Amino acid sequence: MTHSSPAAPPAPPSGDDAAAAVKRALAWTHTARFLTTASKLTELPVSELPEIAFVGRSNAGKSTAINVLTQQKRLAFASKTPGRTQHINLFEVGPKLAPDALFADLPGYGYAAVERSAKLRWQEVMAEYLAVRRSLSAIVVLVDARLGFTEIDLKLLGFVTPRIANGSVRLLALLTKADKLNRNETAEALRRAGDVLGEVTSAEADVSLAAFSALSRAGVGDAARVLHEWVHAADGGASQAPVAGSALPPGMSHL
Repeated sequence: MTHSSPAAPPAPPSGDDAAAAVKRALAWTHTARFLTTASKLTELPVSELPEIAFVGRSNAGKSTAINVLTQQKRLAFASKTPGRTQHINLFEVGPKLAPDALFADLPGYGYAAVERSAKLRWQEVMAEYLAVRRSLSAIVVLVDARLGFTEIDLKLLGFVTPRIANGSVRLLALLTKADKLNRNETAEALRRAGDVLGEVTSAEADVSLAAFSALSRAGVGDAARVLHEWVHAADGGASQAPVAGSALPPGMSHL
C-alpha cells in the first residue's frame, strides 16, 4: 500500500467535539426518507446530489444497519426471504426542502435460493450501477464479521475498484454482527478485512474500515459521522480526494 505522508497531521478532536460531531451526524441520518424505487438503472432519477450506496450479501445485516444508522425501524425493508428484494431504493437525506445527499439501498446478493436468471440480471444491474452511476460518491459495504469478505464480495468490489482507487468514490467497510465475536476475534477480522481492502487502496483512495453492531450499537455513531463528513466536505461533492492525515472517529481505521 502507498500512503501519503502529511507533514503535520491534524490533532484529533476533543471528546466534546467528537460527541457533538456524532450527534450532528445522527441527526442528519435521521432525516432520511423514501424517495423512489427502481428495478433498473434507467428508472433512477438523474441527480447532482452525492449518492451513498449500501451494498452487501443477503443476511449480512444491510437493511438493519441502514435502519439503525437512520434511527428508523422500517426505512429499509428487510425481507423474511433473503435475496427476495430486487429493487434499488433511494432515500433523500437532509432538509426536506433542500436535501443534500441520497442513500441508495441496493439488493442483497449471493443468496443461493434466488433463481440463476434473476441473480445474473441483478449482478449486471449492480455492476453497471457501481461502474457508471455518475452521482455515486461513496459505497458502504456490509460484511458479516464472522465470514469476512467472500468471493462474491470481492467480485462486487472489482466493479468499482477503479473509481475507489482514483478517489472519485469513497469506501466504508463495516464488519457487521461484531457483537458475535470476542475482542481477539474482532481484531483478527479487522486485520483480514484490512488486508483485502489494501488491494483497492491507493494514495488517492479514501477507504475506511470498522467493526459494527446493530445490537450493541458499536460503530453506529462513528459510521454516521464519516458519512456526514464526506457529504459536507468543503466542496460538497464526491470527487474530492481525501485529505492526507485527516482525522477519523475512534474505532475507524484509514487504509
